[in-house]
Amino acid sequence: MLSSIRPGTVVLSRTFKQSLASYRGVTAVSLYSTNNSAQKSDSTKETTSTEKGKSVAPEDVRTKRRELSSSKYESASYQLPKWKEALGEFVISTLNLDMDKVRAGPIAGSYYYSICKEQGLQYEDEPLSKTAKFFYEDLKLPKTFSQWYQITILHEWMLFVRMRAMPFKYGKNYQQKLVDRTFADIEKRLYDEMNVHSGRITDQYLKDFNSQLRGAVFAYDEGFFSGDAALASAIWRNLFGGKKNIDMVHLEAMVRYVRAQLYVLSKLSDREFAMGEFKFVPPDESVEILTPEQEKSLKEKVVAKYEAVDANPNALPSEKSKFSYTN
Repeated sequence: MLSSIRPGTVVLSRTFKQSLASYRGVTAVSLYSTNNSAQKSDSTKETTSTEKGKSVAPEDVRTKRRELSSSKYESASYQLPKWKEALGEFVISTLNLDMDKVRAGPIAGSYYYSICKEQGLQYEDEPLSKTAKFFYEDLKLPKTFSQWYQITILHEWMLFVRMRAMPFKYGKNYQQKLVDRTFADIEKRLYDEMNVHSGRITDQYLKDFNSQLRGAVFAYDEGFFSGDAALASAIWRNLFGGKKNIDMVHLEAMVRYVRAQLYVLSKLSDREFAMGEFKFVPPDESVEILTPEQEKSLKEKVVAKYEAVDANPNALPSEKSKFSYTN
């Protein structure tokens, strides 16, 4: 469990890439806000051909989506009709649903998985994101499906650490939703992108990926509690595949990257994290420890924000939460 968990925002000032010999330029310094909304996908739309005045997808091109699925409900641009919103709020209120439990699906299973997936996402015919460039160009990691999975595991583990600090039944639910969505998406990608159409072979892949996940989480947990040397060893074995003669500067950069993400997560209250008010710090930004004055000021702002929400008699049932915003 994380120690000193408090809400807040973190000022970034020391870069993860600063020590990389291959880094391309100026150190980036910026303000990281935990109040940012969910990141929108920067996916590019596939080109279509026109036939008889209608736009149709080329038959010889397999569908490749950065979105988690083809569901319109997960599109960043989709707006739920007002009547559906009203119906949903009525159901929540009438059945007295526990929104802290219900919210685990869209937050952990959709949003948090999406930001884990996107860190190392790469397609042969698409440009890399800034974060993906860090892993594949700066750290010289191979552009493979298996490597993408290891990058995703690392980011999911960091979220697991924060989820364990939540009230047990809710934290466990968030973790389960994240894992369930991971393997559902992997199964879909194996079929759509890797052309694995055999159920038996798919099951073998999923069992192997499950073993990798369990092993990596155990190793990262040990490293988190034992110290940077153990954490570096876990990163080397999993993310770098235990390869000999890797650049120690790259390994140091990854330890800094992980510790910085965990620090940001430790400054989020349960309410903020459960509502999805977190995104990973980009590799070209870094973290500066908050002063007591900064931490106090940020905590006061968070408390004031959620006190106003809880005191609002017109607040929608779906906006309510029992999670603490003072821890």
